[in-house]
Amino acid sequence: MNCVGIICEYNPFHNGHLYHLNKVKELYPDSTIILVMSSSFLQRGESSIIDKWSKTKIALEHGIDLVVELPYVFSSQSADLFARGSIELLDHLKVEAVVFGSETNDIELLTKIADLSMSDDFNDSVKSYMDMGLSYPKALSESITKVTGSKVDTPNDILGISYIKEIKRLNSSIKPVTIKRTNNYHSLELNGDIVSASSIRKALKDGLNVIDYVPQNTYKYLNNELHFIDNYFSILKYKILSEIDTLDIYQTVDEGIENRIKKYIIPSKSLDELIMNIKTKRYTYNKIRRMLTHILCNFTKEEAKSFKHIEYIRVLGFTNNGKQYLNKIKKELTVPLITNYSKLNNKMLDLEFRITCIYASILNEKDKIKLIESEYKNHPLIK
Repeated sequence: MNCVGIICEYNPFHNGHLYHLNKVKELYPDSTIILVMSSSFLQRGESSIIDKWSKTKIALEHGIDLVVELPYVFSSQSADLFARGSIELLDHLKVEAVVFGSETNDIELLTKIADLSMSDDFNDSVKSYMDMGLSYPKALSESITKVTGSKVDTPNDILGISYIKEIKRLNSSIKPVTIKRTNNYHSLELNGDIVSASSIRKALKDGLNVIDYVPQNTYKYLNNELHFIDNYFSILKYKILSEIDTLDIYQTVDEGIENRIKKYIIPSKSLDELIMNIKTKRYTYNKIRRMLTHILCNFTKEEAKSFKHIEYIRVLGFTNNGKQYLNKIKKELTVPLITNYSKLNNKMLDLEFRITCIYASILNEKDKIKLIESEYKNHPLIK
């Protein structure tokens, strides 16, 4: 049985994701499709606007065979660490290929860049640009242009390079495959049938109707109470003010940036205002938002250091085809396969429970309890 992997946040699942998934099915007909999915807090410091169980249902209804959770330890981190957790999961699950969206759609170029970026000379180049005050993404882009003559600075290509690097680091047999991205990742405009997840989230915050931009089974979940990262600002502000002198213990709070947080936390009236006040040439909007999420979730540097690799595979849902595939490979797995939260005593999994509690904190009491209890009561969803 052939197997192909994809890595997505589905925040939310929209027409672009459906296009991507249908292309995967065209490329790999009759293959088992495994989704590595971020759950509550995401790579750019966002919260998932709908919960992981709802996202799992949507994925299964559109033909994903197996949904596994990317732990918060990796889902909330920069591109290289996000890629590490995602590719390690797919490698454990014996997939033959990982298919990802790409602005250039040039796998040879991305592979060449991945090879170069694993050298000391390239890393020295990135460091020198950062020493000049550039952010890491900008320093990376400048270094790529310097050594290849090609300008690669778009988010999916940068993430794709990280995927390829991780495949090489693991000496994995996974084949990286690209699908041409059809829209502007950064655009906040609602133009055409396929628009960015960012534009959909903005439209939802503004009270606009997004029915034309998402499949019907996504749309029905968007009528529920949504989790926007802005909704956590009062909790974050309390946490920062109550720990004002120890902010540097948290993951990604580095190089004195805590002083800017201290300076602007009281006058800032919203999360966006706080980020814009803190933002510098070196610290991008997304990097600061990710940092603030780490503070919100009590994710310390010490804790982050203790988690280096994937320690388990947590199944959120599967079809009959996905179940058959798991039965086929489970004896070859080198990490525990979890279908029930209580069956493993693991600190990474304990952290996931804490994250769910924080994620649920903005809900009314009834929904809050229901979502928290789902963490240990729910079994994988079956389609």
